[in-house]
Amino acid sequence: MVIVSTISYPPESAQDIAKRFLEAPQLPDFMTRKGPYINSTLNDGITTLSVYELDKSKLGEGYEFIGNYLAIFFGVPGFKYEIKPFLDVEEGLKMIGMG
Repeated sequence: MVIVSTISYPPESAQDIAKRFLEAPQLPDFMTRKGPYINSTLNDGITTLSVYELDKSKLGEGYEFIGNYLAIFFGVPGFKYEIKPFLDVEEGLKMIGMG
């Protein structure tokens, strides 16, 4: 399974975000990250997307790590975030009794 996190912030907060990112804790051994991938638009500012891969049995620990990780950005003007779990197709099919 994966957990997807997105953060957004205005361009004027980019340096503060970057400084905090460089000081962020390392990932635990039970998860891997793809990204962060960065996008910028005039309307939405800067958006960063990260995909964390982990075993379903570690979901609680994964959420806790990502929540604590994103907390390092609290206080940055305009910072917003979202964390969402996504199941793979096999896991999704099991949830509806088809796997």
